[in-house]
Parts: sequence; C-alpha cells; structure tokens
Amino acid sequence: MTTNTPVLLVAIGVLAVGTFSLRFAGPLMRSRFEVPERAQQFIAAAAVVLLAALVATAALMDGHGPAGVARPAGVLVGGILAWRKAPFVLVVVAAAATAAGLRLLGVP
Repeated sequence: MTTNTPVLLVAIGVLAVGTFSLRFAGPLMRSRFEVPERAQQFIAAAAVVLLAALVATAALMDGHGPAGVARPAGVLVGGILAWRKAPFVLVVVAAAATAAGLRLLGVP
C-alpha cells in the first residue's frame, strides 16, 4: 500500500482547522444560545455513562476476550480508593499492585 503524502497532509490540515474551529466556536456561541437545564443535565449524565462504559470495557476486556480476574480486581481497588478520595498516586499504585500481586499468585 502506497501513501500519498500531500493528500495526507491536506487531510490532517483540514481536520486540524475543523477541530480548532469547533473548539473556538463553542465559547463564542455560548452567549448567543441558551441550553435548557434539562439538556445540560442530560449531557452531564451522558458524559458519566460514556466514561463508565470506557472504564468497563478497558477493565473487563483484553482484545476480543475477557481480561481475567486480576485486572478487574485492580480497577475495583482503584475505584474504591478514588471514591474514598485517596490521593491519586495511591489509587494508581494500589490498583497496579493488586493486579500484579494477583498475577504473581497465578490468578489470570
């Protein structure tokens, strides 16, 4: 497969300009449009649901199959510590140590 470099660079440039334009237009348009309170609540809930789905997929799946027990256990420990408002470094280290410890014990 050959790559057409000029076309690729133009595509990257167009996407960059489009992304910048959308990011720039948000604050400018905010003063002109009023988003209803119900829509704001829906958007906030949708963000939480999407983040939860991402965490669940990353924690439970490894490629096309299940991740085993060690990774979800580590994520669970990290989630509990984060919920209890532990320092971020402690959350990450405890989650990694849990997964690593279980794998050292032979738990997949």
